[in-house]
Amino acid sequence: MTVDFGSLFVLYLLLGSIVGVMAGLLGIGGGLLVVPALLWLLPQAGIDHSIVMQMALGTSLATIILTSSSSALNHLRLGNVEVALIRSLAPGVIAGGFLGSYVAELIPSQYLPKVFGIIVLLLALQMLLALKFTATRTMPSPLKIVASGGVIGVVSSLAGIGGGSLTVPYLSFHGVEMRKAIGSSSLCGTLIALAGMIGFILHGVQVTNLPSMSLGYVYLPALCGIGVTSILTTRIGAKLTSHLPTSTLKKIFAVFLVFIGSKMFLG
Repeated sequence: MTVDFGSLFVLYLLLGSIVGVMAGLLGIGGGLLVVPALLWLLPQAGIDHSIVMQMALGTSLATIILTSSSSALNHLRLGNVEVALIRSLAPGVIAGGFLGSYVAELIPSQYLPKVFGIIVLLLALQMLLALKFTATRTMPSPLKIVASGGVIGVVSSLAGIGGGSLTVPYLSFHGVEMRKAIGSSSLCGTLIALAGMIGFILHGVQVTNLPSMSLGYVYLPALCGIGVTSILTTRIGAKLTSHLPTSTLKKIFAVFLVFIGSKMFLG
């Protein structure tokens, strides 16, 4: 069953609005919402089930480029980005983001949602328990930083997220001030999403059953709808942080993620 283009585009706009508010309010990556939502919406656009997970991941990463780059620019202006640290992490997260798209292509379609479900469950557990990693450890050797960035990039690309849930704890654990950990993570998220998106585009261009208005595994109508409204509503979420109990809301959202992760893992 397919739904007309206009109705679906309205749903993309609505999804982007929700993603923007949640990102601004809770500081969570949009991919955790975008991917499950697109798994429901894309088949209604007539997209073949055999490629719908790859389309959801690729499109999610493309939307993250828009939101993360906006956030990264703000943090750069505020001096919240450790440029030297980014230079060390960049090779790993870029290579990992691209490699994640390759791994997604290797995993059979029926198992890819289960991989996503496992990642979501682990991130939800971290959020639910409010795990904090603070330490006075120094950053490890350059080689270990690149390797760590690679792991973060692969996992993030496989989940269609920017990786803030992984990068911020990693940096905090190694003694980076939280403000700069968050700022640096936003720039890393942009790099991961860009590399991952390019990978999903390259892997998708040769696929014969792609829908119209797509660029590889990136579905352009969903990208436009989600991207436009998410950028606009992020500010609303940020303003709500001073009026709403964000710590409580974050735990409620974590429970929601447990439900989503479990459902995707169990099929």
